[in-house]
Amino acid sequence: MDDKNFEPTVQELFDLTGRSALITGGSGYLGRSLAAAMAEAGASVVIASRDQQMADDAAASLAVNSNAAHFGIQLDHKDEESIEQGFSKAIEQIGRLDILVNNGQSGTGHDWTSISQDDFQDHLSNATGYFLLARLMREHAVERAHPASIIMIGSMYGVVGSYPDAYEDVCAASSVGYHALKGGIIHMTRHLAVYWAKDNVRVNCLSPGPFPNPRVSDELVDRLCKKSPMNRMGLPHELKGAIVFLASDASSYMTGQNIIVDGGWTAW
Repeated sequence: MDDKNFEPTVQELFDLTGRSALITGGSGYLGRSLAAAMAEAGASVVIASRDQQMADDAAASLAVNSNAAHFGIQLDHKDEESIEQGFSKAIEQIGRLDILVNNGQSGTGHDWTSISQDDFQDHLSNATGYFLLARLMREHAVERAHPASIIMIGSMYGVVGSYPDAYEDVCAASSVGYHALKGGIIHMTRHLAVYWAKDNVRVNCLSPGPFPNPRVSDELVDRLCKKSPMNRMGLPHELKGAIVFLASDASSYMTGQNIIVDGGWTAW
């Protein structure tokens, strides 16, 4: 990309052939589509999960292009020792990493009326795990003297508040801990991006809007649809283009940014 006369094609810009990606929570509802997008673009993918079998099963389901290979590893992103061991295992399995997708997330569903201090802190510990993994990725890239792309998964709820009437009499309100977490992740993206740009390590954030999993009640989905300009919920495959964009050379002059894929929710 240093040759000013070099003009890559669109296909070349989005091609991930020969690159390797680690994605946490890659066996989950949205994580599976994010991992599939990487594999379909040609990357080798390491799926991290707290459950080794779930990680293995998700990796086995991925498309294999060219000389790519996919693996599953056990990694708890709320445990520093597990993070370090899992990251080392990923490199051992695949040789090196070029892309990190911090997607794994867990926490209580309690709303502001009932969440405890411990539950709130547990939510925020997701951000700690994102940072520790990102720092390991940056150190790995610097050691290799090779570019890297780090993608944080945020949320539209890290940018705007929720509508209380969408949840009333259906379920607990959207968790205050989740909102605090996702807002923090988006700003952490900006902070790390400006420090690591000189290392040729890009840090960006992808923030999904309403992508409810099948367990969410029909009543809540119907209410959320009415709050959306597109009058519908997102489907997991609708994140594929954005994740490949952020991982690939198509976004090579982009860092510290937050892409929101939300059907227009935050445009109101």
